[in-house]
Amino acid sequence: MAGTLDLNSYLDREIMCSCGHKHYSAVKKIDIDTGAVKRLPGHIKDFGYEKVFIVADKNTWKAAGADAAAELEKAGISYDKVILDYDEVIPDEHVIGEILAAVVPGSDLILAVGSGTLNDLCKLISFRMGLDYIIYATAPSMDGFVSIGSAVILNHVKTTLDCHGPVAVIGDVDVLSQAPMRLIAAGLGDTLGKYTCLFDWKLSRLINDEYYCEEVVEMVETAISTVMKYSNEVKNRKPEAVKAVTEALVLTGIAMSFVGNSRPASGCEHHFSHFWEMKAFMHGKFPALHGTQVGVGTIIALYLYHMLEKQEIDFAAVKASGFDKDAWIREIKEVYEIAADGIIAVEEKSQKNNVEQRNVRLDVIEKNWDKIRQMIHDGLPAVKDMEDLFAGLEAPVNPTQIDVSLEELYQSVIYAKEVRPRYTVLQLIWDLGLSREYAEKTRDYFSA
Repeated sequence: MAGTLDLNSYLDREIMCSCGHKHYSAVKKIDIDTGAVKRLPGHIKDFGYEKVFIVADKNTWKAAGADAAAELEKAGISYDKVILDYDEVIPDEHVIGEILAAVVPGSDLILAVGSGTLNDLCKLISFRMGLDYIIYATAPSMDGFVSIGSAVILNHVKTTLDCHGPVAVIGDVDVLSQAPMRLIAAGLGDTLGKYTCLFDWKLSRLINDEYYCEEVVEMVETAISTVMKYSNEVKNRKPEAVKAVTEALVLTGIAMSFVGNSRPASGCEHHFSHFWEMKAFMHGKFPALHGTQVGVGTIIALYLYHMLEKQEIDFAAVKASGFDKDAWIREIKEVYEIAADGIIAVEEKSQKNNVEQRNVRLDVIEKNWDKIRQMIHDGLPAVKDMEDLFAGLEAPVNPTQIDVSLEELYQSVIYAKEVRPRYTVLQLIWDLGLSREYAEKTRDYFSA
């Protein structure tokens, strides 16, 4: 099957970029094609590993892990394994400890069989143990395969920890194309969320002079256009379409590794997802898939942006307003519950709500307000167009469809920005004193 993107051309070499930075991805091999499981032992031998430790859950073991282990046995490669016995794996301290306790001494490679959560867990654990890892992907459900951050839940707070990426990404298209459709749709949602995350990045470049790389943005835009091109065929599980979408997701991960963080792929739509996920776990519920949440978050972000496009601002009045930190802390404790201390610590470190820093930003925003509104008009799709796109993929478009209540939606417009110090439209509407007004309008829109 012909390759859709030449991903290996980006790997294991320094690229001097027009942005003035050297970009590098430590991933050495990407093999996403039919029959990749047969080539897995050869890749492991090529890298010189001799004792593999396999990490899977009961679903991914059945879908792909058992076949992968059989191929290792045929090739004479020694392995041990742990199969996590959960319907849904939560990437928290308990599961991290369970895997760490199971790793057999002398293992020189961790082989993760799965997708989002298992990839994040093995990425972090292998990094902390000083081991390499390979991801054998079982579903095109997210874009973090090769990113150098691991999204886990520590002390009830969704946290991204710096670590390393895999030495290889292996994906057998025969396996990927048979993944549950909800996982495939999640991958599409995660990719289409780049519309707003890239705009958030562009916005922060203008307001905060944040580092920005046009070539990395082009990589992510290529991923978006690839997913758009093949979205309808993916619904029919056509192998060439599943291959193309998986490669697009990996390309986005390479873009993240080039920058050294998740900025090219994660903005306010991800903050919504993190907030909803934390709330779900705190109330004993399993959240919707990350990419599914990101898709819904993208629609909400577009709604916020297009309200701003029409907004007139009394900048003098906004600059004269203050910030009641004590009241904010009370609200954070009420909204974030057992995760509040971690959220307050994020603010103590970043000071993103500091009035002096806000007013510095407001000076820049005021000078560029007409430009920002024109950027929104020219650079973002309409809310209805995105809703129609997701509906055509049979993906949720309303937060109530993913068990996010209208009250949680209201809260997330105001408070999801506190999960990360990254500048997005959520911080912008806070800077402009519009968070509560926009939260009410957003709740009304999605309740209609």
